[in-house]
Amino acid sequence: MNDPASGALIPVRDGDHALGAEEPKLTLIEYGDFGCPFCFAASRPVMGLLERYDALSLVWRHFPDSELHPGADLAAELAEVAAAHGKFWEAHSLLLAGREQFTPEDLMSVARRLELEVDEVESALHEHSFLEHVLDDIAGGKRAGVHATPTFFVDGERLEGHWRQLAQLVPVALGRANAAGAGPSPPGEGQGP
Repeated sequence: MNDPASGALIPVRDGDHALGAEEPKLTLIEYGDFGCPFCFAASRPVMGLLERYDALSLVWRHFPDSELHPGADLAAELAEVAAAHGKFWEAHSLLLAGREQFTPEDLMSVARRLELEVDEVESALHEHSFLEHVLDDIAGGKRAGVHATPTFFVDGERLEGHWRQLAQLVPVALGRANAAGAGPSPPGEGQGP
């Protein structure tokens, strides 16, 4: 296991938000900001990759920049409130919607759409009850050399180019993983039955 202080990417761990294969042959880790227009632009193609390749998973880690995207830090905290209710990915979808800033009204609107108790959400955001998770993600990202969003890691290796390269890198990396493993699922078969 990598030492977080070593400058390496923190491996996937309990508490990370993962979508896709439960036992992936390939994992994408995205450090993202809900207010980042480039994270928004990447979201649909990345979700398309998850639908296309059943051996792929995506892990989202928070890296909000509230100076560039006011309220993005609170949006990350709201996503963690939703996660406590098993609704992280629903919150992710609603928050990563092309908005570059978040007002308290925006966040409460998302909370209502998620059918979360508004008083609980207001209290959690006011008291920063879920801030530690967000700060842990940011610290881990900084140790791994993240300085902008979205930053992707493909099976632990930082993607140095544009996120659009994922469309070419994912099938190649899955092919290598399949060749190295026994009895793999062929890429392109879709997710499960």
